[in-house]
Amino acid sequence: MEAARKKKIPVEKGQLKEELHINGSRFYLVSKRFIDIIASLLGIIILSPLFLFIALLIKKEDPKGSVFFKQVRVGKDGKEFYMYKFRSMVSNAEELLNDLLKNNEVSGHMFKMKDDPRVTKIGKFIRKTSIDELPQLLNVLKGDMSLVGPRPPLTREVAEYSNYHKQRLSVKPGCTGVWQVSARNNVGFEEMVEMDIRYMKERNTYFDLIIIFRTVLVLIKPNGAY
Repeated sequence: MEAARKKKIPVEKGQLKEELHINGSRFYLVSKRFIDIIASLLGIIILSPLFLFIALLIKKEDPKGSVFFKQVRVGKDGKEFYMYKFRSMVSNAEELLNDLLKNNEVSGHMFKMKDDPRVTKIGKFIRKTSIDELPQLLNVLKGDMSLVGPRPPLTREVAEYSNYHKQRLSVKPGCTGVWQVSARNNVGFEEMVEMDIRYMKERNTYFDLIIIFRTVLVLIKPNGAY
């Protein structure tokens, strides 16, 4: 097995807490992409009946809106891409956001609101079970995302990032990660960044498989997502 190489992120004095060394070995990256392709393909095929069922429920509640929701997110090295989700909100949710920002219930550069009035009835269910995230298997297959990695932020969130926070953008974003399978909405933005950076330092194939396994458990027994 090839010895692990470390990708070194430049440090700007006074802005980063320490040098960040990321596992960037060729063996790990190739195996990670292989797992991403196989798992996303199998997931799309096996879950296609569930996809159809959820799509019908979404259209039944709100016939005018689309089944899928796509949103510009920031990926590796600041590259923007469209991330896909099942639509869990009313069709004009983005237009209503500005009036709700004052009700943000998490600290830092994210917006979370437990009783968000924009969320539909079926939306509450698919968010609670994280089913709304399943279309991101398409992003994984395309290569925009990996199964495991930091969650891709919004452009407006990145605009508020410090250099320390931007370290999250040093690797490909993921559908799931340490934050999603542990604390999730119970921690603030700074704690989430710390979790992401710890993952980036320690990531390996075994660690990724553990996170994927724990994600499946979260789908069965939700951990407070909203």
